[in-house]
Amino acid sequence: MVLKVLRSFFLIINWRTLVAVALSVGSSYFCIHQGIKAEFPFYLISIAIVFPIVFSIDSAYKRREHALQFYGDLKGHAQSLYFGVRDWVDNRDNGKEAQIFKKRIDNLFAHISAMFMLPPEEAKAQETALYHRFSELSREVSVLKEMGLEGGEISRLHQYVSKMLISYNIVRNVFFYRTPVTLRAYSKIFIYTFPVLYGPYAASTYPDYSYGIAYVIAALYPIILVSLDNLQDHIENPFDQVGEDDIRFEVKELSESLED
Repeated sequence: MVLKVLRSFFLIINWRTLVAVALSVGSSYFCIHQGIKAEFPFYLISIAIVFPIVFSIDSAYKRREHALQFYGDLKGHAQSLYFGVRDWVDNRDNGKEAQIFKKRIDNLFAHISAMFMLPPEEAKAQETALYHRFSELSREVSVLKEMGLEGGEISRLHQYVSKMLISYNIVRNVFFYRTPVTLRAYSKIFIYTFPVLYGPYAASTYPDYSYGIAYVIAALYPIILVSLDNLQDHIENPFDQVGEDDIRFEVKELSESLED
């Protein structure tokens, strides 16, 4: 349990944390030894940094939950499509058509999973091929007319494909579009300038603490702020399989659920 917590914690500690700590401690050391002292209200930190970061984290988390909901819809409609073909067509072709649909669904989800792990610019180039897979799935439904499937059943299967396509497009919008870029840029600027500005304040409070404590406090502020920013970055793209809260497409599990 402890190791799991530590592993999760160190996911949000990286080189940017070390840069911010070095800036803060270096600025504090310089100001203490040069006698540069100043005090400023700490509510500026909450207004300039904490509030925008928390807002971005909340926005990114809601986007993740939204994507998770429609991924569930995408998966559920794919399963319904397969089960419909299996139960309505099996007695006509000994299950061959159901296996064709299973293979197409497996390939579709494998393509989506692989595409969403790429940078958005590279993923864009593969999206046309993905829409072709949806098109092939729709054509395969139309083929079932030749096997004597009734119009109502054909219509229901086409609706499953349509709902899969709608759910995919909602999920892909979460992948290709991010939380406000300018807000994130604004937060990052203040995250890396605040450690430098903290130096005069650390110098003014240095005599109030035991030896070295002022440097510990100077290091804690950037660790907290950069960790929050790193957390937001992890949630920002819930498909890259880097953070522990990422959405996993479970291609193998889906394939196993489509077994007869």
